[in-house]
Amino acid sequence: MDLFEYMRASNMKNESPLAKRLRPTTLDEVVGQEHILGKDKLLYRAIKADKLGSIILYGPPGTGKTTLAMVIANTTSSDFKELNATTSGKKDIEEVIKIAKDNLGMYGKKTILFVDEIHRFNKAQQDYLLPFVEDGTVVLIGATTENPYFEVNKALISRSTIFQLKPLSKVSVAKLIRRAVLDEEKGMGAYNAIITDDAVEFLADVSEGDARLALNAVELGILSTERNDDGKIVIDISVIEECIQKRNIRYDKDGDNHYDVISAFIKSMRGSDPNAAVYYLAKMLYAGESITFIARRIMICACEDVGMADPQAIVVASACAQAVERIGMPEAQIILANAAIYVASAPKSNSSCNAIFAAMDAVKEKGDCPVPSHLRDAHYSGASNLGNVGYKYAHIYDNHYVEQQYLPDKLVNEKFYEPGELGFEKQSAEWLRYIRANND
Repeated sequence: MDLFEYMRASNMKNESPLAKRLRPTTLDEVVGQEHILGKDKLLYRAIKADKLGSIILYGPPGTGKTTLAMVIANTTSSDFKELNATTSGKKDIEEVIKIAKDNLGMYGKKTILFVDEIHRFNKAQQDYLLPFVEDGTVVLIGATTENPYFEVNKALISRSTIFQLKPLSKVSVAKLIRRAVLDEEKGMGAYNAIITDDAVEFLADVSEGDARLALNAVELGILSTERNDDGKIVIDISVIEECIQKRNIRYDKDGDNHYDVISAFIKSMRGSDPNAAVYYLAKMLYAGESITFIARRIMICACEDVGMADPQAIVVASACAQAVERIGMPEAQIILANAAIYVASAPKSNSSCNAIFAAMDAVKEKGDCPVPSHLRDAHYSGASNLGNVGYKYAHIYDNHYVEQQYLPDKLVNEKFYEPGELGFEKQSAEWLRYIRANND
């Protein structure tokens, strides 16, 4: 390294973004990902013992894939090489392989090759890597935001262990935010800045597990905020709102506001106001409400408030719930909007709710009423001796209907279900009246 390269490296170290400067260099400095980096976990033990095999790190942006690779680089005694698949080609891979072969042949030293954005390598590039991973010339660490089972060569997958990194918890992001503000060596501690607790909580929440997003906001806030009369830079919610261009919506997920908004959302769907339903949906999504929580509430409303007036409502709501789990945000907001608008716009009936509640009351009040003998199971020898005979098979009669007693004797005149007069339920009610009136 000549003088110019040394100066360039020094300047880059000092001028690098906060998120890069704050990256841990040891395992003990890593925040979050306890499910794979806990002290009793395989990955932690393998890194500590410097016995790491080929791995693929899979997770959304800002969860620490590159950070973990750098920790491995600082921990291992192997030669560590880094490529970015967006800018590297086959020639770059060939050069690393040549160095790896020399390291192994001349010094008996392993080479770890870290490939960031490995899904960007085409099939030919991944195929070229395969034999060298297989024979141990290199130990591969791949990082990807895409599902490796779809984007990475299956042969490479079979020779690697996949570790999924999850979005960091609010607690972990908050810890990193405070470290960034106070750390004088790697962070912004030299600026004499403070950050309010509510600003930390808000930023940790809206970052949605992306540490890089949170740290970029902290850096921008400190660098762009003037000092107060005491010479301090104060980072409060208003500063954070400007830095991330997102307004702080009053929405306490564990408090009254949470229940007020979800209540308004459900009542708007029940009241057939799709505009209000979409507004309250947007408010919940903007504030970071769980998409699975919202989907569950839409399913409940589809049954409780739409019910038999449109039986397809629960089908739509259930498909929505499955889709949002598979797809996630931001696309899930469109799926949730479709379901909420469908349920809000559908004809309404709570007759099925009334029916089941009335039937439950009858079970509690009348006790265990015996099943009529002709409805009991008769598919065994001796059933006729117990009187289990006389059942009329509906399909051999006109309209596939025949009048017979289905309710127990104590409840023979009870009516639990009273059909409504809207949508599909009106049609089914008319059909029930027709077949009973035309029963021979």
